[in-house]
Amino acid sequence: MDGNQHATDPNRFTTLHEAAEILLDELAERYQVERRETKEPIGPDEAFVRTVRLIPHDPVAAPMAIQFTQSGLHLRFGRWWLETLPSCACDHCDPDPEQLSDRLRRHAFALVEGGLWERVRRGLSGSWYQARLIGTEVKADREGPLAAAGAREARRDGFAAPMRWGPWQVTPEDRPAEVH
Repeated sequence: MDGNQHATDPNRFTTLHEAAEILLDELAERYQVERRETKEPIGPDEAFVRTVRLIPHDPVAAPMAIQFTQSGLHLRFGRWWLETLPSCACDHCDPDPEQLSDRLRRHAFALVEGGLWERVRRGLSGSWYQARLIGTEVKADREGPLAAAGAREARRDGFAAPMRWGPWQVTPEDRPAEVH
């Protein structure tokens, strides 16, 4: 099971789960997305956890998945962006659930506004992905190695050059009224 042997009260992140539920409901109502709920493993040989995906109707907008674990959340944006909230749930690090909820919202809205860039880089020792998330009070980078087959597939899908995912489309009833 997903858990942390150094956390005495893993339930302290229920407020983070509640914030994620509210965010998912808000995004699904406001934007043109399909909502899918499943049980999926976090990684190979890992426990299955509840996963909620928001898939924009516009194919140039990045999808979002939130996985609910005992010790927090895993955020998956676009093709490669992965973020764990909190990054460490131990008592010594003692992350503040309110600050994590705020970070969740900032990062989600950076994605929704089209602030995710991704690409594949090729080097002498192999290929790796690069991802950058930019938004209001957000500027974060991720990178990691890619297997040869995954790198080829990503290049075929257009990720050889930096690709910026588009913004999510607002549902017609949520569009701001035009000023005349």
